[in-house]
Formats: sequence, structure tokens, C-alpha cells
Amino acid sequence: MPAMHLFRALAIQFVSWIVALFALRYTVSPPAGMAAVVIMQAGVAAALALALRAPRWWVAIHLLFSPLVVAARTLDIAPTWYLFAFLALSAVFWSTFRSRVPLFLTNQATARALLQALPKNRALHLVDLGCGTGELLRRLAMSRPDCRFTGVENAPLPWLIARLRNRNLPNVTVRRDDLWSLELGDYDVIYAFLSPVPMPQLGRKASVEMKPDAMLIANSFEIPGVKADRVIDSDPAARALYVYTFAGRRGKNGRTVREMAPVSAAVPADAPHLIAE
Repeated sequence: MPAMHLFRALAIQFVSWIVALFALRYTVSPPAGMAAVVIMQAGVAAALALALRAPRWWVAIHLLFSPLVVAARTLDIAPTWYLFAFLALSAVFWSTFRSRVPLFLTNQATARALLQALPKNRALHLVDLGCGTGELLRRLAMSRPDCRFTGVENAPLPWLIARLRNRNLPNVTVRRDDLWSLELGDYDVIYAFLSPVPMPQLGRKASVEMKPDAMLIANSFEIPGVKADRVIDSDPAARALYVYTFAGRRGKNGRTVREMAPVSAAVPADAPHLIAE
């Protein structure tokens, strides 16, 4: 599936170049210049991505890709800098092209709403699935020193930043690990700020593995087909938080609501961890 997404992106760029070159270089007199061809190619690529229902950030990539490539060729930049930029972006976004989830950061208002949503009458163990640079973990840990917080991140650079940022907090652990291999039954609260793509798979995983009294808090993106127990959206500056519990959703045979209902947008079981905070 990841290879299919990459192939589709390359196909969109290739088809767009053919359309733009044929339309502006070979059917008009005099032939249009390269600048006009590049602009048309970018527009056609973005339109094709929209028509194929690609995520909005992929549409932006298609729109900017060719103009940036052509612009870069006009600059006198040593090849070493391109290699450095590639390595830096790889360290930050890692396998985002496969997971289809960009780097999301939890803003301050949403962090406050999340903190208020945590039960105050007992110590908790919260896991942030895709903790990014670890700012949310630090904020929560300093506000609730009675609780434990674990961040899971797979991208090398955000993981390193999160480790360094929280190194002096004894109630924070940052792990470089894969979301799908993590056992959710070890935690009281699971927090996820991902994207619509992995939510069906995460919902099934949570409904099977979570403890009966645990809760899943999803930032911005709902689990399709599962009604949230409550939605926290009172602060206009904060993103909506969808709170799920699964204790009452299990049938007599042990199967869950999500296992019995078909899901059309699941991610592969071997998908890499998603970069988010």
C-alpha cells in the first residue's frame, strides 16, 4: 500500500507534465515558455490530486513540487546542500510518505483542555502516540507530577529532541518505537493526534487492548463508526478532543464493536509509527 501511494504521486507528476507540455509547447503558436508550462503542470497536478481525493498536504506538495525544482535549478547551490536537506527532512518526517500523517503539534489551548480531561482523583499512566518533540509531555508532566507519561516516537530527530527536552523529568519516558507494536493495555490514558487515515486501525487496536477503565483521547480526528463518549470542544482556541472508552462495547464472545463492523480505511498492520504530538 505505501508503494502504491508513492507510485500514484509519481504518476500524477508524470501525467501533468505530459498534459502541460502538449498543451502549451505543441498546440499553440508561438510555443509557450517554460515558466508557463511549469505553472500549468503544477495546477494540473494539484487538480488530479484533488480528484483522486489525496490528503490536502499531498495536494500542496503536487502544487509546489515542479516550481520549486525548476527554481532550485536556477540557483548556484552545491549538491552537498541538497543532500543535507534530504537527510534533515528524512530525520524529521521519516516515513511520513507511507503513513500519510504530517508532523502535528498540540497547541497550548488543546494541552490545557487535555489536562482538564484527565481524572484528578488518581495517578495515571498516559501514553502519547507520536509524541513529536515532546513539548506536550513536558507540559503534562510538570502539571501532574503524580502521574507517569510515556511518549512514543519513531522519527529520529523529533525523538532525540523529546528525549533531551524531558531528560530532567523523572515521570517522563520517551521511547523510539512503533505505534502498532505497542501494547495499549499498559496505560490508563492513550492520547493520539494523528490523521484520519490510521483512526480505524487505532480504534480496533484500542478496543481490543485497552483496560476496561482506560480511555482513548483523540485530537481532531474521530474513530469512524464509533460514537465518542464525550467531546471536549468548549475552548474556541483548542482542537476538539474525542474521548472513547470501550468497556461497554465488548460482546459476550469477546469481540468488539469495531471488529464486528467493516472498516474501509484501515492502515496496514506493519505501518510505521506516525509523527505527531
